[in-house]
Amino acid sequence: MTAQILDGKKMALQVREELAAEIKKTGATPRLAVIWIGDNEASAIYIRNKQAAAAAVGIESEVFHLKSDICESEVITLIERLNMDDTVNGIIVQLPVSEHLNEHHILEAVRQDKDVDAFKQIMSGALWQNKAPWVSATPQGVLCLLKSFCEDLTGKHAVIIGRSNIVGKPMAALLLNEDCTVTITHSKTVDLQDIVKKADIVVAACGVPHLVKGDWIKSGAIVIDVGISKVEGKIYGDIAFDEVIEKAAAITPVPGGVGPMTVAMLLKNTYAAYLKQKANL
Repeated sequence: MTAQILDGKKMALQVREELAAEIKKTGATPRLAVIWIGDNEASAIYIRNKQAAAAAVGIESEVFHLKSDICESEVITLIERLNMDDTVNGIIVQLPVSEHLNEHHILEAVRQDKDVDAFKQIMSGALWQNKAPWVSATPQGVLCLLKSFCEDLTGKHAVIIGRSNIVGKPMAALLLNEDCTVTITHSKTVDLQDIVKKADIVVAACGVPHLVKGDWIKSGAIVIDVGISKVEGKIYGDIAFDEVIEKAAAITPVPGGVGPMTVAMLLKNTYAAYLKQKANL
């Protein structure tokens, strides 16, 4: 068996093309504000990608680049100004922020209906109740990739490696809402390999290069690699791709899998926020 490659680039392009057509048809003018603190090289690349993708679908974006030593009150003042600006429909804070800043305070300052990253506590709670207006971009992108291969996920055992608020926990909620049986694992999990071996779906999001080997995977499993690490100039995922591709039914590559879908889902969220705000005027 050789797994089917789940091409995130191709799917993201389709999502963006459909979104661009919708925005053009409706004459919408969505606007996204990106707050970037510091000079993290990876953040700079992500932001350029987001801006280019936004422009391609008809979403205006503006980056507010702040010095790494900025005080927390100044960041929150900027967010409050953007909250009050009716021309701004979505606000994202590029993570990570500088270590001296309280990430939680900053994310919670974003107005709920402009929180297109869906990182606020109230958005997380809504997701667990299956009532969220939109979902964090990466888990949402993962779900789209999964359903492109298997439309009905009912009853499947999904194992998530990683318990972050950005990927692991919202991913678990999404899969529960799809009627999966979900196991969340993490750095303190005992016998991780044995748990992964029982999974119909594996979502690896722990940032440990090539943690998951071929002999960890049940034959026919769907494997999604969210992890991305750079070691000696090379990019690695959490999955040992060359081994796992021989066991899995479907697998995402790194790069070119989840990453492009994350950007596409962020743009969809921005447009959804725009529509919600216009409906409430």
